[in-house]
Amino acid sequence: MVILFFMKKILAKIILKIIGWKIVLQGDVDNLDRCILVVAPHTHNSEYLLGNLAYWALDKKLKIIIKDSHTKNPFYGWIVKAIGGIGIDRSQKNDLVNFVANEFKKDDFSLVITPEGTRSWVPKWRKGFYNMALAAKVPIVLAGGDYKRKTINLGYQIPYDKLQSHSYEEIMQEIQDFYIKYDITPKIPENWNPQIY
Repeated sequence: MVILFFMKKILAKIILKIIGWKIVLQGDVDNLDRCILVVAPHTHNSEYLLGNLAYWALDKKLKIIIKDSHTKNPFYGWIVKAIGGIGIDRSQKNDLVNFVANEFKKDDFSLVITPEGTRSWVPKWRKGFYNMALAAKVPIVLAGGDYKRKTINLGYQIPYDKLQSHSYEEIMQEIQDFYIKYDITPKIPENWNPQIY
């Protein structure tokens, strides 16, 4: 298992170098150990692949919620699990917030959430990521792939105690300010609305 993780780390660094992308940390790398990882803008599937490469290169554990039909697939399910897929049955009525909180009781990892909920333009973000962080008692960490500068920006943390002591609107303003400050350019700019709430 140690060899597999080492190989992923080396492979990710090589791929990022070949395609010309760099990781830019805004905060301590240990911020990525246990958090709700908010990834935005989300306009293209390649953003997830870049994020995965960044996490592999930094030797951090990344997970994503996905339909359990993918994790249970006899042909490729093991690959989905190996790259961090957590299967959930979307045909059942699930309490996703508590499901996520329980997953954090079992292990330390970053859970990827794309609050836009789609790769298309949206008028505002969904609130689930915020509720998950509160229920799981973990910080929110911000990330985004900048296609203009070819940088993967991640690590800016909003600590759990700040989530408790500040209003939802104040937290959302801080997040919005982050994406405006770093002027992150998505793969498909017309699908990104920087006014998130």
